[in-house]
Amino acid sequence: MSKKKPRPTPVPAEPITGLVDAHTHLASCGARTAEEIDAFVQRAVAAGVERICTVGDGLDEAELALEAAHLNERVFAACAIHPTRAHELDDDARARLQAMAADARCVAVGETGIDTYWLKHDAERTAPLDVQEEAFRFHIDLAVKTGKALMIHNREGDAEIMRILDDAPRPEHVILHCFSSPLDVAREAIERGYVLSFAGNVTFKRNEELREAARLAPAGQLLVETDAPYMTPEPFRGARNEPSLIGHTAKVLAEIRDMDVADVARDISETFSHVYGV
Repeated sequence: MSKKKPRPTPVPAEPITGLVDAHTHLASCGARTAEEIDAFVQRAVAAGVERICTVGDGLDEAELALEAAHLNERVFAACAIHPTRAHELDDDARARLQAMAADARCVAVGETGIDTYWLKHDAERTAPLDVQEEAFRFHIDLAVKTGKALMIHNREGDAEIMRILDDAPRPEHVILHCFSSPLDVAREAIERGYVLSFAGNVTFKRNEELREAARLAPAGQLLVETDAPYMTPEPFRGARNEPSLIGHTAKVLAEIRDMDVADVARDISETFSHVYGV
């Protein structure tokens, strides 16, 4: 019987000056106290990461994201209720999210959107599609009212998301986080002016079409993220991710775009500043 090869221990790439992580989950990584957050940030800084946007997948974690942003000057927050948990968006949750979105350290409303994958695989615990859409429209309105970027989660919801965005009020900036959609969706999103944010899955060998989408995204419409603790890039796929590992994904983006990685990092950092208003 053949034995599985042990997974390599993740290590940062060589430091790349000016990196940013446009979407991560510090609380899910285990960073909740000031000391834990500082440890993750310092490891990221050693790898060249200058700024991080941390995100919660529910109300409590969104509040932790905002708290992290107040505890560390390199950290910013995105706040929303994940589409799979859209049924939790009651009046109290709406009021709390409105307060969070108004905070200067909150730079985006997200992650929100549509997820039909978990609706198919765990329907009992996943909000129905109509509830997801109602919550998505609430978050879109909140982004418009506060002037914050809209950060979208999309898992097998391309048609629904593009339809809703087409007839909803238009936020100044729309980010398609962990972009994983087909090339025709990438082209339409780019034409609409949306920002495509790529995670570690762009490094996976089978994802050639995703790499083509990353090549097509013009400067100003491209971000890079870890989505940690998920989406660990090659060659560490399957291990636990964190912001310090984002250099591996940035290097692949540079190869795809036939650019020096320092130039890609600079372009993405400028987009981070513009889209998040920091």
